[in-house]
Amino acid sequence: MADTNKKHRIVFDVRRQPGFSSVAIGCFILLYLPIILLVIYSFNAGNSLSVWQGFSLKWYAVAWENEAVQAATFRSLIIAACASAVSTAAAVMAALATTRAGPFKGDALVVAMINQPLMIPEVVTAVAVLLFFAMIKAAIGYTGLWYLIIAHSAFCIPFAYMPIRARLQGMDLSLEQAGADLYGTPGRVFRYVTLPLLWPGILAGSMLAFVISLDNVVTTEFVKSAGQDTLPTYMLGQIRRATTPELNAISTALLAISVVLVIAFYFLSTKSTIKQGEDK
Repeated sequence: MADTNKKHRIVFDVRRQPGFSSVAIGCFILLYLPIILLVIYSFNAGNSLSVWQGFSLKWYAVAWENEAVQAATFRSLIIAACASAVSTAAAVMAALATTRAGPFKGDALVVAMINQPLMIPEVVTAVAVLLFFAMIKAAIGYTGLWYLIIAHSAFCIPFAYMPIRARLQGMDLSLEQAGADLYGTPGRVFRYVTLPLLWPGILAGSMLAFVISLDNVVTTEFVKSAGQDTLPTYMLGQIRRATTPELNAISTALLAISVVLVIAFYFLSTKSTIKQGEDK
């Protein structure tokens, strides 16, 4: 009787549903065809964004020699690196507090507040930090890059928090408890047990925060002062003035940076997983 039930049991497999292949192919086309066209037309020899006029590296050379692009790129990298470091450090502390402190009253509210930038429109956050920084500027007169770094850090915290918290929730607590039973102080347990196991999550969070900061337009556009264009806001300004394949070349370079970060994270996390398996 049991064997008969097993034979007649219906196993749901989405891949066998009618039209699955067509929907999947259509999604892939919509996702990747515009990116492929962007990369192809970044090598266009002409001035048109949509008419192919031969292969050339001209626009990469133009972007490389453009002093405004150089300054905006350097500024974007500085802001993204600082925001990634600050937001990842804050995310690690927040993740430890929400996963290792045990259940407490209002824990769901705390998690919701940490993820607040993900739940409301970015323009609302941008206007809020604009008003806050405007009062500080009026009081002290400072107009440097730290406003952008702080704004990007606050916006990137939930993006770094999610993979770090997920990693902590999936870790075996018995290892940390064993360290504590062996008279390890909380600091030593964190340094020698928690941190090595948490490292892949920290890498994922920091890289995600870096890419999000590098790509940010709305918050940057509201907070930046004169002469503080990042690469995305520079590109936005160029679209308003004159659009050339130089923008395709810059976008392709940003895409390449993102791909390199993803590949680096994959190899680092794989290496860490293999090392942990060998240690066990």
